[in-house]
Amino acid sequence: MLLEFIRGNTTPAPVPFVGEITLFQADEPIALWEKTEEGGSSQPPPFWAFAWAGGQALARHVLDHPDLVSGRSVLDLATGSGLVAVAAARAGAEPVTANDIDPYSLAAAEANAVVNGVEVRLLEADILDSDESYGVVLAGDVFYSREMAGRVLPFLRRAAGRGSLVLVGDPGRAYLPDSGLIERAVYDIPVPVSLESVDTRRTRVWQLTTV
Repeated sequence: MLLEFIRGNTTPAPVPFVGEITLFQADEPIALWEKTEEGGSSQPPPFWAFAWAGGQALARHVLDHPDLVSGRSVLDLATGSGLVAVAAARAGAEPVTANDIDPYSLAAAEANAVVNGVEVRLLEADILDSDESYGVVLAGDVFYSREMAGRVLPFLRRAAGRGSLVLVGDPGRAYLPDSGLIERAVYDIPVPVSLESVDTRRTRVWQLTTV
């Protein structure tokens, strides 16, 4: 049923900065958000219906540097649309796990994996207190709130400490850590004005270290 909702309320289109990947995308967030709540239950914003700057940067970087993920297990944390997971799978990662706590997000990730002809595992759970090991951990746009950053950062630091390659895509969100980051790439990413109030965001891919 959620898959039908995704396909019925979004339109498949190429991602602006990652044109070789197609996503089911929405034009405007508020009307879609209202539709997700028509059953009477409160729902998080439909982050899964848009290609956010951090995710586009990570997807571009992974596709341009497939050696980073090829043949390695990958976790796409807070996957949203599944864009980064799809990019990792196309770059040869295996297995690829798309994780989120929003069931709509995972339905979107499934739809987007199918339309791009790749296989992605879906994991609906809060894993931020867990310690499962992955070869690569990818996280796009996860430092947008103090609460989220306070939980995500320790998880990512632990992953780096276990030897995972941890890459973060971030367009200068307020709670990006100010230490333990190595800049790997900089891109000017097209973004929806309805979400960002601008049409491009300078976005960096960072490698996160243990300190």
